[in-house]
Amino acid sequence: MTLTKGDLVKSVVENVHMKKTKKERQRYLFPEFDYDPLTKKRASELVEATFEIIKKCLEKGDKVLITGFGKFKVKFKWARKGRNPKTGEQIILDSRRIITFQSSSKLKDKMNSSGTDQPQ
Repeated sequence: MTLTKGDLVKSVVENVHMKKTKKERQRYLFPEFDYDPLTKKRASELVEATFEIIKKCLEKGDKVLITGFGKFKVKFKWARKGRNPKTGEQIILDSRRIITFQSSSKLKDKMNSSGTDQPQ
């Protein structure tokens, strides 16, 4: 299964609720009335803003730590000799920056503790 940006927006809409600023009498009897649902447009804006913040930090070369999920890091790779697999010709690969991801121990534990979702 692939998680798309649309799936992420849908999940934010379902799981994030904004607390109402206006105090209503009914909120004591029905606490769910104390929250407004998040619109799809606003959830999309929040997801986009989050991705933009992550992108800008990575462009500067900073690490991005998301507690309980993992860490994104920018690494530098020096130029090196390589080979074109099609022709076998020697080429020089330019130096570049790459992004690596290291998952947190909590995420690793969750992935490895659920024995029902393992492929056969």
